[in-house]
Amino acid sequence: MEQVSAVLRQNGIVGAGGAGFPTYAKLDKRADTIIMNCAECEPLLKLHRQLLEQNAGEIIKTFHLLARCVGAKEAVIGIKKAYKNAIAALQSHIGDYPEIRLGLLDGVYPAGDEVVLIYETTGKVVPPGGLPIESGVAVFNVETLYNVYRAMELGRPVEEKLVSIVGEVERPLTVRLPLGCTMEEAVREAGETTVKNPVFFIGGPMMGFEGSGALPVTKTTNAILVLPEEHLLIQRKRRKSSIDLKRAAAACCQCTMCTDLCPRHLLGHPIEPHKFMRAATCKDIQDTDIFLNTMFCSSCGLCENYSCMQGLSPRSLIADYKAGLRAHGIKPPKVEAAPVAEERQYRKAPMERLMARLDLTRYDKPAPITEMAGEIRKVKLMCSQHIGAPAVPVVKEGDRVEKGQMVAEPANGLSVAIHASIDGKVTEVTEKYIIIQK
Repeated sequence: MEQVSAVLRQNGIVGAGGAGFPTYAKLDKRADTIIMNCAECEPLLKLHRQLLEQNAGEIIKTFHLLARCVGAKEAVIGIKKAYKNAIAALQSHIGDYPEIRLGLLDGVYPAGDEVVLIYETTGKVVPPGGLPIESGVAVFNVETLYNVYRAMELGRPVEEKLVSIVGEVERPLTVRLPLGCTMEEAVREAGETTVKNPVFFIGGPMMGFEGSGALPVTKTTNAILVLPEEHLLIQRKRRKSSIDLKRAAAACCQCTMCTDLCPRHLLGHPIEPHKFMRAATCKDIQDTDIFLNTMFCSSCGLCENYSCMQGLSPRSLIADYKAGLRAHGIKPPKVEAAPVAEERQYRKAPMERLMARLDLTRYDKPAPITEMAGEIRKVKLMCSQHIGAPAVPVVKEGDRVEKGQMVAEPANGLSVAIHASIDGKVTEVTEKYIIIQK
């Protein structure tokens, strides 16, 4: 396990999506179960199922390797039943690995949330505010496992990222991009944009953010959704919290739908958005647990993008309060999970209905994996593309580097290396980034 950890750390492997947790730190002897996440949590994302379909043999072999590495008794592939091609590809290899089984999932949101995925595939409930390893589980997504394969078998570090480019573009696709290229260069691979004032929504439509075309692609960039400026999602993202709070004070009728459909609440976590909305809008601080419990929110966005019939913003307001609590050094309280709600099985949000409600169905088109057609002559490699300490530059201005060469080494503590994604000359080095130009 120490040997594998060292390889993963030096090759810069982190969770390819989400927060970018360093993969080597997930290798833990407490993990009696490991899970491969192929749930494609967000609407419109297709890269994991496509990658698994194309490279099932390599990925499942790597999954088996990690199971042996940590001594896991069971390895589960969490995959939606609808992904028939990927399932067929898996079934042609899975017989060689007796500890691996399929965990078939319904087409609901957020099936890819770690806490939800663990319950659906193993029946285990991760404690509120806890980590999966506390329940003896480690979760890896498909692209992360593919990157582990490339490092272990081919000696290749993470220098590229698969990104789905969908929405108002001529040719929706999933393209392999060099780290550090711009979002604008990435979108150009999908042809012309089909609206006058395109807005780049980076990440999935539920948990992503509006970003500029100048932002660099990182190890956690999963998708770029190109939307018209007047789209519902863009307008919601641009609303001000102060206005949201006033709208909630005027319109929240305490119907409890946000809480009734909350995925974490249904698993027994003490997050109740409707109580938060009442307490926040009335400035009622008699029960401080209502505010402290916001720290158990996963920010999946179901409450404001699906549940609330008034179009209010529980998730966004809760995120503001969570940020304020963390800024003051407040940590989540220690609480036990309540029993899983019996009605949970009837309160899942179907992905098709979610996409229809968000006016995304028209963008649900094939986005096949392809190699990049254009040339990238300049990249900006961020030293912090992962949870933990930023990598420390080991190159200086004027150095010539080759693709795959380490340009920043892991810092002390939780950290991974960063590698050049193109051949070229280092033109600028700071503590935050390294620029390479051909």
